[in-house]
Amino acid sequence: MSDHPTNGLSDVVHQRHRLGILTITAESKRIEFGYLKETLDLTGGNLSRHITVLVDAGLLNLEKGYDGRRPKTWVSITRAGREALAEEIAALRALVDRHGD
Repeated sequence: MSDHPTNGLSDVVHQRHRLGILTITAESKRIEFGYLKETLDLTGGNLSRHITVLVDAGLLNLEKGYDGRRPKTWVSITRAGREALAEEIAALRALVDRHGD
């Protein structure tokens, strides 16, 4: 097996919207679905699909509830999600180091 940095990239995490979801959720205790939708400029359906992939991989948790009478969905990163994000960033850093000036 090669030790090339691209071997450290995760097919689940590396997709740009999923990487965006993970980096945003890593910055707070939990993030509201609408905030992610607006920040990443995604449709609700598209965001929902990416979140489902990350939840199924054990990288995110979902919490549904209400803010007054309005239904809300909050997203939070799991410990495994933080580890996967750290590994992805390390692989990207290794690529930059390999090709940097």
